Amino acid sequence: MSKNTVLDRFRRLEVDEYDENKFVDEEDGGENQLGPDEAEGSSLCVWRLLDVISTGNLMEALLAVLKNPPINTKNQNVKDRAEGLVLKVLSSFKSSDIEKAVQSLDKNGVDLLMKYIYKGFERPSENSSAVLLQWHEKTLSAGGVGCIVRVLTARKTV
Repeated sequence: MSKNTVLDRFRRLEVDEYDENKFVDEEDGGENQLGPDEAEGSSLCVWRLLDVISTGNLMEALLAVLKNPPINTKNQNVKDRAEGLVLKVLSSFKSSDIEKAVQSLDKNGVDLLMKYIYKGFERPSENSSAVLLQWHEKTLSAGGVGCIVRVLTARKTV
């Protein structure tokens, strides 16, 4: 008998742990995750849409609403509130500033933005589809087809 078969360390591996049918969704403390801060987003630009808004403030608002996404929470009210804030910020951009805003995001930010765009497509409101299509075009050019694949195959949603 060979020396390697005498060892029994390989028998201590729990094979059932890797079974796809026994998947348990990981909870990373999602109950404490409250999504983007509504006060922070509104202080930047959401409630001051009637004023003349510089593109710098819109960029800060976009980064603020994308900063703390409610991905791990199961509270649907938190997710709906976050989606509403993101849609308000996205709709306040001029179409000429969208590409610059998307280009300023990193890879994870582009993926998160695409998640919010598809979430907005699920429940369209007045004129939101036109705005989301403009954002989708620019986000697709920045993130590529891989961005769409990552969003559609992600288990955790916004």
